[in-house]
Parts: sequence; C-alpha cells; structure tokens
Amino acid sequence: MNDANQLKALLQDASRAGVYHLPLAGPEQILAAAQDCDYAVFRVDLSAATDKAGLLAALARDMALPEWFGHNWDALADCLADLSWRPAEGYLVLLEHSDLLRTRAEEDFVAALQLFAAAAGEWREQGVAFWCLVDMQADGISWLPGL
Repeated sequence: MNDANQLKALLQDASRAGVYHLPLAGPEQILAAAQDCDYAVFRVDLSAATDKAGLLAALARDMALPEWFGHNWDALADCLADLSWRPAEGYLVLLEHSDLLRTRAEEDFVAALQLFAAAAGEWREQGVAFWCLVDMQADGISWLPGL
C-alpha cells in the first residue's frame, strides 16, 4: 500500500476521526485523499480572525454555512451536527492559519475545537468520518494530537 492509499484508508476510518494538529508537511496530500473519498472538504482561512466573531464569520464564509446559521456556538453546533445542507460520504475541515486566533482569543478557539470534537464524536457513532485539522505553526494546544 502506498502513502496515498494509507492516507485514504486512515481518512475512511470513522473510528479515528476527530480534531488533530495538521502535520507540518502541509495539507495537499490530505486534501487530495479526502476528495478521493468523496468527502466534503472545507478550507477555513482564519488568518484575519482575532476573536469569536471573526472565527464564526470565517466558518460561515468558508464552509458556506446555511442562511439560518446564527453566528453563535449553539448555531455552529447545530450546523456541524446536521450536515444535511452539505451531504457527503464524510467531512474534512481544515482550519488554516490558526495561530493569531489562538493567541488573541484562546478561550474561544478552544471552545470551537471542542464543538468540532463533539461533532466528530456524533458523526463517529453514525459511522461517518468527520475530521478537523488545525494548522498552527506554534506548539499548539497540548491536548491536540498530531495526525
């Protein structure tokens, strides 16, 4: 099995899906493998997000969240738990350029990651892979495992 096939097999394993630190090698192979799995892939650019409002706005924009998204934690949890607005075989969310947000609004950043982890758990119970990969150059958060 080559690296691409191993990565595709990993992404298809819903039991391992969750929130992970993005490998330093970069996302291109991971994104290609997710697309090969017919997953919905969302690249969320957080480079300008410095607070909760900026984070939620970036998620709404880059994930094309439904119009009913209320720009609050409950609405985000609802959107992540019910992806009928974006049906797919599985899901991969890449939170790019997360360092500034983590530095300026760490509590909100952690709250968002907890929502993504909860969503991954709910989807896991249904046998659907839901991955959230976090792009951070800094050491990150100690509880955030590497992929």
